[in-house]
Amino acid sequence: MTTVLIVDDQPLQRLGFRMLLEANPDTEVVGEAGHGGEAVRMAAELRPDVILMDVRMPGMDGIEATRRVVAAGDRSRVLILTTFDLDEYAHEALRAGASGFLLKDAHPEELLAGIRAVASGDAVIAPALTRRLLDAYAQHLPKHSPEGPEAEPATDDPRIRSLTEREREILVAMGRGWTNGEIAERLFLSESTVKTHVGRVLAKVGARDRIQAVILAYDLGLARPNSPEQEST
Repeated sequence: MTTVLIVDDQPLQRLGFRMLLEANPDTEVVGEAGHGGEAVRMAAELRPDVILMDVRMPGMDGIEATRRVVAAGDRSRVLILTTFDLDEYAHEALRAGASGFLLKDAHPEELLAGIRAVASGDAVIAPALTRRLLDAYAQHLPKHSPEGPEAEPATDDPRIRSLTEREREILVAMGRGWTNGEIAERLFLSESTVKTHVGRVLAKVGARDRIQAVILAYDLGLARPNSPEQEST
């Protein structure tokens, strides 16, 4: 049973989510919050497995609420929900520690699958938006040198130095948006081996989940938008 806290400033939206989740035998709604401050308080009190978090709310928004939930070290994982397919705040929410990003008009099975994935420690982004979101996110990254984003990646970062050659290869692949199946196919590995490597990479770089590892790959210049390697995939 996955426990869920619903956070949205629209009562009808919360009701719709509640009806969907209560009709599913594997999920239990433990509470509802109408703004970020209430979400932070209820997350600490209820410790839900997953928080469905709206981005745009009056008062404390979903980004700041996500940041505070993650900073508190709570077990809860945040799944961002938004009406806008390229919400300008989405990349900030992911940087704040959210474990996923879906549109509010996602099909019910997509939302339920996203909740299960996030609860299990994986990460999720609406499939059709993955590359577009990463490209949009990359536009907010600092340049690695005066020459711009084509500068050499920050390979001297201690988190990168801790990785084996294969683990770094896996991190780069995750940064390109490849699934475990795609990594296995391209690197000629079994999916179980890829999962093992992904787990080790997350542990070594201190990432909560796959999304945070992808953000790290972008931050350190290991992955870039629309690179030749990505286009060829």
